[in-house]
Amino acid sequence: MRRKKKTGAVRHKKSKHDGIEFQSSLELYCYKKLKSSDLSFDYEGHRFEVLESFRHEGFYGKKAARGFSLKQNKLIRAVTYTPDFVSHKHKFVIETKGFVPSQHSFPLRFKMFLMWLKNNDMGDYDVYIPRNQKEVDQVVEHIVNNV
Repeated sequence: MRRKKKTGAVRHKKSKHDGIEFQSSLELYCYKKLKSSDLSFDYEGHRFEVLESFRHEGFYGKKAARGFSLKQNKLIRAVTYTPDFVSHKHKFVIETKGFVPSQHSFPLRFKMFLMWLKNNDMGDYDVYIPRNQKEVDQVVEHIVNNV
C-alpha cells in the first residue's frame, strides 16, 4: 500500500500574462484590474527584510536528519516579505490571499511587515488583503476613488 505524501503547501494554479508568471489566478485577476485602472504599481518587485539576520550566541539545538543537532553561535536567517503589489506613487500594498492554512507563516510575517512599515516612515501606506475577485474589485475601486 502506498503512503500519501503529506505536505502543508497549498497548490495554486500558476498563470502567465504579459511575460509575468503569477502564483495564482487571483494575483492575475488583481494585476489585470490594477492595470486597467491605470494605477502605477510593481508586481512582486519589493522585498522587505522585516527581521534582520543575527547570531544566537548560546547553544541552538533542533531535530536534524540524524538525530539532534546542537550548534553554538548559530546564524539565524533574516525574515523577508515580498508583497504581491506595491505602489510607492499611490502608497498602497496589496497581498492577494485565498486560503491560508492554519500553520502557515503568513499571519506572523504580515504583522512584522506592518510594524516594518510603521518603523520605516511608510505607516501611511494603505494595506489590503483581498481573498476573492469581489474583494479585489472593492480594493481597486477604493484606491481609484482616493487617488
